[in-house]
Amino acid sequence: MGLLFFSFCAFGLVGFWELLIRLLRLAHPSFSCLSFHGATSAAVILVMVVSAGFYGFFEATDLRVERVRMVTPKLPPGSPVVTIAQVSDLHLGLIHREEALAPITARLKELAPDMVVATGDIVDAQINHLEELSVLWRELQPPLGKWAVTGNHEYYAGLEQALDFLHKSGFKVLRNQLEIVNDRLAVAGVDDPVGRPQVEETEVLEQAPKNRFIVLLKHRPRFDSKARGLFDLQLSGHAHRGQIFPFNFFTALEYPMQNGLYELPEGAFLYASRGTGTWGPPMRFGSPPEITLFEIVPLPQ
Repeated sequence: MGLLFFSFCAFGLVGFWELLIRLLRLAHPSFSCLSFHGATSAAVILVMVVSAGFYGFFEATDLRVERVRMVTPKLPPGSPVVTIAQVSDLHLGLIHREEALAPITARLKELAPDMVVATGDIVDAQINHLEELSVLWRELQPPLGKWAVTGNHEYYAGLEQALDFLHKSGFKVLRNQLEIVNDRLAVAGVDDPVGRPQVEETEVLEQAPKNRFIVLLKHRPRFDSKARGLFDLQLSGHAHRGQIFPFNFFTALEYPMQNGLYELPEGAFLYASRGTGTWGPPMRFGSPPEITLFEIVPLPQ
């Protein structure tokens, strides 16, 4: 699937160039320009596609840790830094199993965050016989807990099975609800809209105390203007930043905020993860997988 996508893009560019030449020749019969149509260009494209495919397999395993530092007046001066690790879009199941999850949980152990959040699409396709993966997740015991929300693939794979796996893995799944974590932090989560009926996120966020730093877990990186001022940090995934270049240009049409940190009205932020796993072909190109580590820091005294 990935190799076909690379091939389609490459031959599409050649086809566009050849069409452009023919149109120019129709308008100006004396026009002359280099044509790429032929066996040589096909061989070059074949080499490029195979090389891109091999690199794509490598990049899919090149797990990065992106660090984001945020200063907030919601934490009392002098209070300790709160660290939150985000994973998203692992798509565990048919292709990705223990060999894919083990290095991720090992890296999370090294980072030792106060909280771990999973922003949807943790499972995908065939999700039976995942007991060994639940064991890996249960080895992670951050002091402020593990929290998750549903993505669209939790519904595609079978919602009850997906929720059962997340619960057995030690996650508290926030389904249109808010939880007070401690005297400094609250976390809210909303279901992916593929699940109906959908609850307005404002109904969930309005329950939050105003003196806490409020984290909103929402699978799709869209900002609801009606929720402005009701949260401090939205964590999302879903778009994978296209996963395979140049598909990122198409995903950007639907999700302009698809990669990194974006400032929202009234001092809030949205962070869109590139994803920690892969969907479809187990390759990435121009969008390496990530674990995101947020450091929530009080204002200096």
